[in-house]
Amino acid sequence: MTTTTRFAPSPTGHLHVGNIRAALHNWMWARKNGGRFLLRLDDTDAERSREEYTESIRADLAWLGLDFDSETRQSDRFALYEARLAELYAAGRVYPAYETAQELDLRRKVLLGRGLPPVYDRAALALTADDIARLEAEGRRPHWRFKLDHDTPIVWTDLIRGDQHFDPKLLSDPVIRRGDGSWLYMLPSAIDDIDMGITHVVRGEDHVSNTAVQLQMFAAMGAQPPAFAHEALLTGTEGKLSKRLGSLGVSAFREQGMEPAAIIALLARLGTSYPVEPFADPAPLIASFDFARFGRAPARFDEAELAALNQKIIHTLSFAEVADRLPDGMGEAGWNAIRPNLETIAQAVDWWGVVKGPIDRPELAEDDRAFAAQAAVLLAALPFGEGVWRALTDGLKAETGRKGKSLFHPLRLALTGRDHGPEMAALLPLIGRDEALARLRTAG
Repeated sequence: MTTTTRFAPSPTGHLHVGNIRAALHNWMWARKNGGRFLLRLDDTDAERSREEYTESIRADLAWLGLDFDSETRQSDRFALYEARLAELYAAGRVYPAYETAQELDLRRKVLLGRGLPPVYDRAALALTADDIARLEAEGRRPHWRFKLDHDTPIVWTDLIRGDQHFDPKLLSDPVIRRGDGSWLYMLPSAIDDIDMGITHVVRGEDHVSNTAVQLQMFAAMGAQPPAFAHEALLTGTEGKLSKRLGSLGVSAFREQGMEPAAIIALLARLGTSYPVEPFADPAPLIASFDFARFGRAPARFDEAELAALNQKIIHTLSFAEVADRLPDGMGEAGWNAIRPNLETIAQAVDWWGVVKGPIDRPELAEDDRAFAAQAAVLLAALPFGEGVWRALTDGLKAETGRKGKSLFHPLRLALTGRDHGPEMAALLPLIGRDEALARLRTAG
């Protein structure tokens, strides 16, 4: 079968870093195997699903470069779910239940108080026709549960976690449909995975018990289940699950000036035995993707690590790759001069302002002002070209005896208004003869 993965977000909010990581790994596995990556919008929650979130999900995936081969909405597939529910009911694998949320909560508390697992007792299966008629006369509408097979242990080999074992007697029959007719996650997801030919599901380890239940759903519908890979969850730098991770999404990364390639490079390797490396192109990451390299320990997401990776990637980008994002007038020479000092591409605007001016007049000591004036006289007599900075500093060193910081620092301040920055040998030709002379004379 063609390798087919899916990313199935609910359009009830914006994607956060954990969602992005799941989408990325499903995308990478599909692309590595020449397969298909599908976007499935799990929008069965009509009250909370919003079109603005759907548009945001599409835009976020596009910005990250995670192209998908098709898009499906669960809200367009209700007729299929109805048909499968009817088949499962006829086979005795789903049943209606009438308990209220308060009644179920009370039963759970009683069981826990006795030191027992809070497993649903299947009381609904004992209801007679008269009982059901009475409950419905009271205005109750049933929710629906999937009936687990208690006689068949649930086992599978997870691509990351290895052999998994669940005793179905210790699991409650999951609610698959609410009393108002709306669908919960479990059954529609299994139906769609079958119908769409999903071969692999990569998701967080918090879904392991869901997988145990869904494996029985696949069996009840006579289908081969996908292979499952449950990856360790992300934690913050403080070593525990971080609320901040839930707020970190594409919009936050873009505001911070992060490159999509940096996010991809970090999340692709986070939680694996591979080193995190600054790949601007995802091809090597895709080629090396291997579930066997994923660990079981929580994966630590460090924003400082992302920022450092972002800086390294920016320093590898060619002018052609960033030209449409640079300030007007900045050419390849300008990019090559400024690039080594950038943490984000947005900072190019600030440094190009230093080149083009005007700059604030620097505060120089009296002897440095005289030195700047002397530099202006020497510069005016020099041919202005690629080696002009070397010629200027060599001449000033010979005339004044200055060297090191006392030679270079006052010149940088006078010419840029900054005490640090890109190499002056590259900046001075960009500033230009007339502007450079004006700055030195003003400083002097």
